[in-house]
Amino acid sequence: MRVEFKGSFPSIETLPKNDLPEFAFIGRSNVGKSSLINMICDHKDLAKTSSKPGKTQHIVRFSVDNKWYLVDLPGYGYAKVSKESREKFGRLIQDYILDRESLYCLFVLIDSRLEPQKIDLEFMEWLGVSGIPFCITFTKTDKLKPSELEINVKNYQEKLLETWEFLPDIFITSAEKKVGKDELLKFINNILKTSK
Repeated sequence: MRVEFKGSFPSIETLPKNDLPEFAFIGRSNVGKSSLINMICDHKDLAKTSSKPGKTQHIVRFSVDNKWYLVDLPGYGYAKVSKESREKFGRLIQDYILDRESLYCLFVLIDSRLEPQKIDLEFMEWLGVSGIPFCITFTKTDKLKPSELEINVKNYQEKLLETWEFLPDIFITSAEKKVGKDELLKFINNILKTSK
């Protein structure tokens, strides 16, 4: 897999024109997004990891095998940044998700250790209402026993089924244990094949 950094963009207007399909990754601050991106791309320092939430503040694009772009979006929710910055990130995320024609799928990252969080549920509800294709990607699953993970995933599914008729695809990942990489790449490749 050949992965190249293709730039960090402060707004959707500064993004290059749609030329290849984009698959974007998003989640609450500190959900393990950078670690997951590094694991998928087999690269230790591709996406900058940080113990401080709110590290990603622009739209960051990586070209994968010159076939598609992996897009790292700013986190939503808690981050030690000013209210003004949070609102700016919010607008940036919203503009990209709603207006980017080359966005094929959004991977929403969820910390598997937590019970369903209101902010995640509301975000996914907004995606559903907006007609945005997305998948749920549970992170940090190595921190739980298999039985605990099963319960937490089931809780999320039940919560979503209160308002959803069908659930989006769900992936179980662990950057630490390199779990879920093949499944995610296979899913992306299948979309690329069927969209030709």
